[in-house]
Amino acid sequence: MSDAARVLERCAELGRISEEGGRLTRRFGTEAMRRANALVGGWMQEAGLTVREDEVGNLIGRRGEGRPFVLGSHLDTVRNAGRYDGPLGVVVALAVLERGFPRVPVEVVGFADEEGVRFGTAYLGSAAMTGRFDPSWLARVDEDGVALADLVARPPAAPAEPPLGYVEVHIEQGPELERLGEPLGVVTAIAGQSHAAVTFVGEAGHAGTVPMGARRDALAGAAEWMLEVERAGPVATVGELRVDPGVRNVIPGQVTMTLDLRDPSDDVRRAAVAELSSRAEDIAARRRLGLRWEDRADMPAIPMDERLTALLGDDLPHLVSGAGHDAGMMASVAPAAMLFVRCRGGISHHPDESVEEADVAAALDALERFLRAL
Repeated sequence: MSDAARVLERCAELGRISEEGGRLTRRFGTEAMRRANALVGGWMQEAGLTVREDEVGNLIGRRGEGRPFVLGSHLDTVRNAGRYDGPLGVVVALAVLERGFPRVPVEVVGFADEEGVRFGTAYLGSAAMTGRFDPSWLARVDEDGVALADLVARPPAAPAEPPLGYVEVHIEQGPELERLGEPLGVVTAIAGQSHAAVTFVGEAGHAGTVPMGARRDALAGAAEWMLEVERAGPVATVGELRVDPGVRNVIPGQVTMTLDLRDPSDDVRRAAVAELSSRAEDIAARRRLGLRWEDRADMPAIPMDERLTALLGDDLPHLVSGAGHDAGMMASVAPAAMLFVRCRGGISHHPDESVEEADVAAALDALERFLRAL
């Protein structure tokens, strides 16, 4: 069996470990995560690595002494996930180490919580590893009433010293490599993100008796603004919509929606948010609606390390990641880089995630060349 076929076989085996029957869901701190760590930890031990878990359940396999170079990704998933988003990076890293590289001290890490599904704590695992764990997270409670503090006894200690660097292999989660006909790409930056909650306030009324010209329909205003979001320029999404009172025969009196806007240029991103805020004000004024705008996040773009990126493959397509990754958190303490692997249709966070054996083989060779170059 080829190394790439073995990687796919291991991803399939991991994909059968779930907390839900009939679909793959593996959230932080669950029995399914413990079983996944046990399985991957066993593979790490077979490869001659010393294995441990830290305070939040990050799985760490180590070879050598001294400051390590870190490879890895996450082992948790979203609900109804595919088998490659996260685990592929862990299994590929381990497969390259099984070839006997590198000579420098190295750690392979399976982060315990990148998706943040259970407690809304995205990048919790890498935050713990980089000394950026927020103790206030311990008070968070999941949908079953379990507190994060029930699973994490104490805030993780800050690391004594940062790693030499970090590289993450990950499926692209987009269609660009498939469009280019390329198996691999290197990431130049992780896009910055702006999040906001936007509320239009009108007046509820009877659907059959209030004339159209007299209405203050909050949903009509929200719908008009959503089209402005679509035309904004940067990648922008209205992902949540809450209509009040949400009744068939009542004119919507209030609508709250979320804005998620991303771009590799922080200046472009912030300018687009300001323009959308201005357009929301214009729409509200023209339609005689109230408006509430709540900025919830302004996360700057994160450039990847140029030297490590060049070592990964300067001749490969250069891509910007619109999705966040543990590499973004690791870049706060060490040089970081990412290698994208083509995925069919650009599909991710879905059971139809798919990668080709030949593309995985290319990723293994690229990572091995990188480690040799170190």
